[in-house]
Amino acid sequence: MTEKPDFHPDIAPPKVGVLLVNLGTPDEPTVPAVRRYLAEFLSDKRVIEIPDIIWKPVLYGLVLSTRPRRSAAAYAKVWMEEGSPLAVYTKQQMEGLQQSLGDTVHVSYAMRYGRPGIGFRLEQMKQMGCERILLAPLYPQYCGATTATAVDEAGDEISEMRWQPALRTLPPYHDHPAYIDALAESVRAGLAALDFEPRALIASFHGMPRRTLELGDPYHCQCQKTSRLLSEKLGRPLFTSFQSRFGNAKWLEPATADLLEALPEKDIRKVAIFAPGFSVDCLETLEELAMEGRDQFREAGGTDFAYIPCLNASEPGMKMLETIIRRELSGWLD
Repeated sequence: MTEKPDFHPDIAPPKVGVLLVNLGTPDEPTVPAVRRYLAEFLSDKRVIEIPDIIWKPVLYGLVLSTRPRRSAAAYAKVWMEEGSPLAVYTKQQMEGLQQSLGDTVHVSYAMRYGRPGIGFRLEQMKQMGCERILLAPLYPQYCGATTATAVDEAGDEISEMRWQPALRTLPPYHDHPAYIDALAESVRAGLAALDFEPRALIASFHGMPRRTLELGDPYHCQCQKTSRLLSEKLGRPLFTSFQSRFGNAKWLEPATADLLEALPEKDIRKVAIFAPGFSVDCLETLEELAMEGRDQFREAGGTDFAYIPCLNASEPGMKMLETIIRRELSGWLD
């Protein structure tokens, strides 16, 4: 057997890796930390499709001067002892998936914006011997501003590597039976725990400018399909809406805030709302929906309001995640 030369670097045994990717979060609920996070997030050309010559003066002259203070206050309302909810729950998903997949796979997680970054994790995993990596953006519905930018970042990072890992990406799973089943189980459990019977059930997805649909982004259609399949599974109608509008552009409709204000006028005063497009709870679900949404609904005349949590690291959520991950690892595992 040929011995390796003395100058040959040590190489870790080959492994298969899974990198879960979520949107991101500031390091702490403070104005400076939120400003750093927003500066990175809102500088992404996949997120803000406005020429720099127009957008950058607005971003640095207005947005980053005013929004970080409001956002930091909102983050403070939902911050957990272990950190940001999005980071805490994503880490729990990583740990649960690692346990279910076993030692044959190394599972890690990264954030598209903030820390730990995608590049840092890919380099770390490559040094550990991960020669084959499944990049898993945790967005059930594909969008250029979410899934695509995560894939872009991974590609940019491995372009700097001399020895690149083989890379696969998790496709959208908006209509996967395991995802619909997990949502249905979660919603049924949430409804069973309530002390009232909702007259309306609302599926609130993150909003996108309407222009993205007109340019061919499949996000709106995939959100609608998720709602349709889930409605059929639950055997009851759903309202589908879109939250988190920003700026003056026309956004996908109906807006969640507008819907919550309109329902009491139709004598629908008891509602339950959930966010199937979010893999884990975060600022947009815990503060915008569960808190602001509740206040909007009650101020409009609603009497009973409930927020049903995301799948997070729940049993149905982890079963679903393992199912779709194992499908994409086919051929890489014995």
